[in-house]
Amino acid sequence: MPHAVIAATGLFTPEQSISNAELVAAYNTWAERWNSDHALQIAEGDVAALTPSSVEFIEKASGIKSRFVLDKAGVLNPARMAPNIPERSNDELSIMAEMAVAAARQAIAAWGKPVSEIGAVLCAASNMPRPYPALAVEIQQALGIDGFGFDMNVACSSATFGIKTAADFIANDPGKAVLMVNPEVCSAHLNFKDRDSHFIFGDVATAVIVESADRAGPGGWDILGTRLKTVFSNNIRNNFGFLNNAAPEGIGAPDKLFIQQGRKVFKDVVPMVSDMIVDHAGDLGIDPTGLKRLWLHQANINMNQMIGRKVLGRDPTEAENVIILDEYANTSSAGSIIAFHLHNDGFEAGETGLICSFGAGYSAGTVFVRKRG
Repeated sequence: MPHAVIAATGLFTPEQSISNAELVAAYNTWAERWNSDHALQIAEGDVAALTPSSVEFIEKASGIKSRFVLDKAGVLNPARMAPNIPERSNDELSIMAEMAVAAARQAIAAWGKPVSEIGAVLCAASNMPRPYPALAVEIQQALGIDGFGFDMNVACSSATFGIKTAADFIANDPGKAVLMVNPEVCSAHLNFKDRDSHFIFGDVATAVIVESADRAGPGGWDILGTRLKTVFSNNIRNNFGFLNNAAPEGIGAPDKLFIQQGRKVFKDVVPMVSDMIVDHAGDLGIDPTGLKRLWLHQANINMNQMIGRKVLGRDPTEAENVIILDEYANTSSAGSIIAFHLHNDGFEAGETGLICSFGAGYSAGTVFVRKRG
């Protein structure tokens, strides 16, 4: 049975970026206005005053220093505190499809083969712009790909679940490659009025081409093994959906956006993911302490550093445990793929690394890869 290869990757990065200082200034202006508007309730003890945010707080809590976004003005407007992304007509390419197509075209160019060699498109992301038609089918049409496409959502683990699905397709039908894309407009589901999370997310799109080793040219990455895990938890949640988007409180209600209990997530996810990586490596006959590089989900620098220590058995170097969230912030499913795309250099044939994601669900995915000659 032929095994699968990661043949190429692509990345779309929005032109606009927001620094922590800019984000803090907008939030603090909004919070001051809110406190002023609710001064009487605050004085009577009915509500608590909002605490200001700070650059120091954000960087200590997350390691994030900036983030790319589709709309900077709306996010930084204290009267709005949300991106302004106009709805497009049905005859126009949707914004998320446009992002995915840009990343896909970069991957296809790096791959060096025609789109006629691709037989499926998987769109794996934490949010979709609509229930149907599938975003993957729109992307498929825009790229001129024959075959089929479908969407999948496993929150921040969507990309590794997508790679696993693509690899399984290749094992059963190696005749065509699979394009897996991850367009993430995370700024649209983030509550910029919540001090504890207003800094977390950014926007981006990534693309991965997976094909059979029998058809792959030199280079690329052999997929040595993939593993998936889910455990239900309410500690990361978003309640927006078609059954409740017409509720009186409207789609701007806090629980219709991203919410999490960060300390509980940290406590639960770090050991779950660390053990999963070590166990999977053992089953593949790989010494986890000998991994050349970790491309982990870019959620929080403290989580990544602790997972890195548990897996490698020591403090990892910057080259071993790639961090890109300082510039990109958390980009949900795309984070580990950005890290892999930007920092997969310096490998000799036969050296091994790990792509790993984890997030809401809880969900986690591991993809061990080995550099090809």
